[in-house]
Amino acid sequence: MLTYIAVSIVPLVMFSSVIFKATENYYVEERKKELLNQANIFAGHITISDYLFDAEKKGEFDEDIENTSTEGGYRTIVVDSTGTVINDSNRTETGKMYLIPEIIEALDNKDIAKLQPNGSIYAVASIADEAGQKVGAVLIADMPSDIAEKMAEIKHQVYVLLAMVVSIVGCLVFWFAHIITEPLNKMMQVIEKIADGHLDQRLPVKQLNYHEMEMVSQSVNDMATKLEQVDSSRQQFVSNVSHELKTPLSSIKVLSESLLMMPDAPKEMYVEFMGDINSEVDRMTEIINDLLTLVRLDQKEIPVNFVNENLNKVIGDIVKRLQPIAGSKNINLVYDEIKDVNADIDETKFTLAISNLVENGIKYTDDGGEVKVVLDSDHQNVFITVSDTGIGMAEEELSKIFQRFYRIDKTRDRETGGTGLGLAITHSTVLMHNGSIKVSSKENEGTTFVVRIPLVNSNLK
Repeated sequence: MLTYIAVSIVPLVMFSSVIFKATENYYVEERKKELLNQANIFAGHITISDYLFDAEKKGEFDEDIENTSTEGGYRTIVVDSTGTVINDSNRTETGKMYLIPEIIEALDNKDIAKLQPNGSIYAVASIADEAGQKVGAVLIADMPSDIAEKMAEIKHQVYVLLAMVVSIVGCLVFWFAHIITEPLNKMMQVIEKIADGHLDQRLPVKQLNYHEMEMVSQSVNDMATKLEQVDSSRQQFVSNVSHELKTPLSSIKVLSESLLMMPDAPKEMYVEFMGDINSEVDRMTEIINDLLTLVRLDQKEIPVNFVNENLNKVIGDIVKRLQPIAGSKNINLVYDEIKDVNADIDETKFTLAISNLVENGIKYTDDGGEVKVVLDSDHQNVFITVSDTGIGMAEEELSKIFQRFYRIDKTRDRETGGTGLGLAITHSTVLMHNGSIKVSSKENEGTTFVVRIPLVNSNLK
């Protein structure tokens, strides 16, 4: 509020000061013109009356100068061409030399009126004889007290007006500040509650008077919604981790208890049960490793080393490595290189991401189907498309498949050995490459993933 008042009042005060100074200068200039005009009139009167050269008119000269000064309310001094005072309305300087700068200038044929440091005005006009020679000068000195009185009156009126304006502006600013700060205070209270963990708090958007406040409130509500989703996702994630680890642990416990309850069990049973226990341990290890990978990706603990690589070779190696797995299911794994492409990637992480997509395509495609990998690019981005003719997914599932531990068919996933974390790892890796991944699918027709990453990564070192 103080800032608004200062911004409103300070320019007005400065403007008033400028007006005061301009008005005062105007009055002073007008008075200088008036006094210089009076000096010229009296100088002409002296010339006509021949006061300087006719000693018999001394009394008449004294009377004229006194009357002129009394009527004008100023002091009049007449000097000759040498600067000697011939007559003085105050009768104090007669016979003395009075060579001030204004008189010298007037005797040099330059009439002048000038404001003095003490606030008085000197107006000097030269006296010329019939031949035009400068024979003296008339000095009129005035202390313009009426100008000071006028300025004091003007200032008083302006100050009264300024006080009224300050009062009105203060009230308006207080009112506007209240209108602005009240929703801000409510917003702060809601944000503090959200910070304390009450993520269900929301701001009333439609009750605000300003579009900007509505936008900020909506942004706060969106943030709270996302935080609530993150918190819900975190809880779901913890629940999923517990469930995924509990399943193999339960299997191990059942198998081990079965062995303990059958001390005379044949060797073949021990071998079979120990094999099953080993498989469950391997599954737990795979889940934990994937979890650690995701956590390290989220916390940026794994350094990303971007190097300009030939993607034709990198993806070709992935396809070549997975060809035997596709061949075991009689799946046609096709690699289509539309262009030769070089891009900035972290080869290890990029290979992991694309391998997950191709492996998923092979897993969820029936025998005799096809998985196709296409490499293409434009002048800015690389596009890797992985499509299959597999079981596909319902449209409502597509927004969830990158969630951790999300499975469309939990039974089939466990049969194929998945942990439910592969696509989450792929998604995080693509984001680390400043890229994006999109998916489209239809049930019983197949799925297509499109990965886009920039050719040149800004984080390349």
